[in-house]
Amino acid sequence: MLINRTFFIYVAFMTLVVVASNFLVQYPLPGSIAGMQLGDLLTWGAFSYPFAFLVTDLTNRHFGPRIARRVVVVGFLVAIVLSFFAATPRIAIASGSAFLFGQLLDISVFNKLRRQSWWHAPLAGSLIGSALDTAMFFSFAFAPFFVFFGPNDSFALETAPLLGILATEAPRWISWALGDLTVKILCGIIMLLPYGALISVIKPMPSGKATA
Repeated sequence: MLINRTFFIYVAFMTLVVVASNFLVQYPLPGSIAGMQLGDLLTWGAFSYPFAFLVTDLTNRHFGPRIARRVVVVGFLVAIVLSFFAATPRIAIASGSAFLFGQLLDISVFNKLRRQSWWHAPLAGSLIGSALDTAMFFSFAFAPFFVFFGPNDSFALETAPLLGILATEAPRWISWALGDLTVKILCGIIMLLPYGALISVIKPMPSGKATA
C-alpha cells in the first residue's frame, strides 16, 4: 500500500511539472538585460521543466528503472491529455514526445551510472536527457518542417539576433532552444542540491520489492 501511494505521488508531481511547463513555455520572459531582449532568449517553461528530471531520478533511485519508466509513461499519458487544455495541440504533441524520449534516456543513463559517486548518475542523466528533450521539443513545436503538428507560430519564426546579443540572426525559436538548454544545464547542476538532500531519506528499495 505504501509503495502504491508513493508511486502515485511521483506520478502527480510529474504531471504537475509537465502541464505547468507546457503552459509556461508559451510565455517569453519580459524585459531586457544590458540591451538583450529576454523574450528573444527564454520562456518561463525553461525554469519549471528541469524538475521533471529530479522526479525521475528520485523514482529511479527509490524503485529502480522499471518503476521509473512506469512513472514516466503514466505521467506522460495524463499530462498529454491535460496539456491539450493548457496549451495548443502542437505544443502538447511536442512536449509529450520530447518528455517521453528525454526521460527514458535519463533513466537509461542514470541506471548505468547509479553505482558511481552519488552525483554522477543524476547529473549525466539530466544533461543528456535535456539535450534530447530540447532538440525534440523546439523542433516539433516551432520548426516550419513540422507544420503538420499544427500552425506555425509567426513570432517564433521571426528572425532576431541569435541569443539576443549576437550579430548573427536566426529564427527566434532557435535562440529559445539554446537559452532553454543553457538554463536546463544550470538547473541540472542546481538540482543536485535537493537530490543530495533527499537521498538520505529516499533509500533504494530492496531487490524484488520495487513493485507498484
